[in-house]
Amino acid sequence: MKIRNKKAFHAEVATSSLNDIMFFLLLFFLIVSTVANPNVIKVLLPTSKASQAVSKQPINLTITQDKKYYINKQQVPEQNLESELLKAVQGIPEPTVVIRLPYNLAIQDLVDVMQLGAEHKIKMVLATNKK
Repeated sequence: MKIRNKKAFHAEVATSSLNDIMFFLLLFFLIVSTVANPNVIKVLLPTSKASQAVSKQPINLTITQDKKYYINKQQVPEQNLESELLKAVQGIPEPTVVIRLPYNLAIQDLVDVMQLGAEHKIKMVLATNKK
């Protein structure tokens, strides 16, 4: 009768090194994916000799602290603001109005002017200073 060893031999794979490899692969792909440029298609745009440059000159609307309204540096009474604004944007295909106002002016004044723009489909942009 043969005496056998009670412990059977089991093959094991060391996974600690595999964990390290997977971690480095994950890091590599994360870094590569952030560096990759998604806009890789280059297109040559058509050119023309007779093209006209379209200047997008925005209309400036300034509201002062004492609630005086100016359209392109010309003072406008509050009652005539809507009509004067429509005159200023007349003939411009996609009018843009840049609103400049003090930081401590009431929000309702800004909302009223923005409402005028929304009613007449005028793009309104609020001017700010860089910090």
